[in-house]
Amino acid sequence: MATTSADQSAAPAPPRRRARLFLVLLLIVVLLGAAGGGAWYFMNLQQAAPETAAKAPPPVPVFFPLEPMTVNLQSDDGQPHYLRIGLTLKLRDAHTQTQLAERMPEIRSRILLALSNQHPDGLAPLDGKRALAKELAALIAQPTEASGKPANVDEVLFTEFVVQ
Repeated sequence: MATTSADQSAAPAPPRRRARLFLVLLLIVVLLGAAGGGAWYFMNLQQAAPETAAKAPPPVPVFFPLEPMTVNLQSDDGQPHYLRIGLTLKLRDAHTQTQLAERMPEIRSRILLALSNQHPDGLAPLDGKRALAKELAALIAQPTEASGKPANVDEVLFTEFVVQ
């Protein structure tokens, strides 16, 4: 007959238990690592947001009002039509204002020629006024000399707009 030895009771745990224990420990380590990485990401995200906002304050625009102008508009019905317009230019800096002030007679001439070429019906809708503002901004920004550089005109604002 075969005899059993007493060593069998002290045998190591079956491989299944070890594998389960190893997987559970590995899962815990991965979850802790993911939680730590997520916490680090959100902490850095909160710290970076105020720094970027504090670094780049928007520049304060310069507003340059022009004297009001009155022009005759083109008319197909034979009736005289007039446009009285007041403009203010939104500029990036005071240097641009100085540059525009030095060549104001040329700028006013460009504006008057462009306005006198308009029809009253084209200026009545809001889209017509927006298109006119863009056209005037492009005209004002053009250099007066061939070698000159264009002015930085951000926007043309209407302060007075009467079509009669």
